[in-house]
Amino acid sequence: MIRELFGGLGQPQDHTTSASSESQSPGLGHFPVPSQRYQVPPQPVRDRTIGPTGHSHRHRSKHSGHQNRHRDRSSRDIARDPSPASVIYRLVSPQPQLLPSFQYSKCTGKKKALCIGINYYGQSDQLYGCINDAKNVRKFLIDTWGYNSRDIVLLRDDSRNPRSLPTKANIQDAMRWLVAGAQPHDALFFHYSGHGGQTEDLDGDEVDGYDQVIYPVDSDQNGHIIDDEMHDIMVESLPIGCRLTAIFDCCYSGSVLDLPYMYHSDGRLKSSQVATSHIQSKSNPGDVISWSGCKDSQTSADTTNAQGVAVGAMSHAFMTCLRENPNIANKELLQTIRRILRKDFSQKPQLSSSHPVDMNLKFIM
Repeated sequence: MIRELFGGLGQPQDHTTSASSESQSPGLGHFPVPSQRYQVPPQPVRDRTIGPTGHSHRHRSKHSGHQNRHRDRSSRDIARDPSPASVIYRLVSPQPQLLPSFQYSKCTGKKKALCIGINYYGQSDQLYGCINDAKNVRKFLIDTWGYNSRDIVLLRDDSRNPRSLPTKANIQDAMRWLVAGAQPHDALFFHYSGHGGQTEDLDGDEVDGYDQVIYPVDSDQNGHIIDDEMHDIMVESLPIGCRLTAIFDCCYSGSVLDLPYMYHSDGRLKSSQVATSHIQSKSNPGDVISWSGCKDSQTSADTTNAQGVAVGAMSHAFMTCLRENPNIANKELLQTIRRILRKDFSQKPQLSSSHPVDMNLKFIM
């Protein structure tokens, strides 16, 4: 049923990007004053508003001027002060020991990908580079990494096909499609570009008390998708030796897949954001690596490429690094992405995994 639902989505009728194509702009190009995508504190009535320009949270830029990306939260969403003093963290360092059943994926099997770009057209917190990100990543996977267009699902909110819209139900179904039938040494790829936020953690698996969420295009009507659910769908079911590479180009995304291991750019393990009592349950024999645009307490920005087209800073930097050096190691890739972004942005991309990673190994997907 999942394959029937998404059988035609791998080849969208309007997937070409013309002047906005990433392949035409290997450099990062011009960086304007960044705008970001984010969530604002709760209000008595849930609606979306345009706020003042600046760097308070996550917003993404228009082609002229800067538009803040505000979303008022529901009653169970909690605002977070990004200052260190706002939350007392219980720092827990997991022991870097591989699971007895774990093995690295060779990424020589089936390749499948899910790319999601949401600009929130017609909404007050509209974005401008997310659909470009999804289209560019799709092309990048095909041209550079040998993915077949028939095995890539692209969800975007400018589609005329209802099955290709990034609604909550379609995103959930597409996540299930991505991991369905996964085998050892398969290479699965997930990319999300859109709004991100936080909500109160209700099951105690987060050290800081907040779950990370992503916002489908119909989130006002049907709600967000929480990190616990994304972990349950895309991580829990993976077999030994199956690779899932995930990229979240959104705000508050550092631990968005609830993976128990996180790394400094020098290759050292960081303190886990997964609560001690949940580290074992969040570990998985699958080979899962997640790249996020920023820390849980930070926002992620948009920029423009060399043609002046809006793109996500994280997505653009990730593809630029791998085009320039496809044989790069995990550690060097993280270092290079951070070095590129810190020239113009405060966000610090994060690398997390379902298992301890040898950061000196070549990055593959």
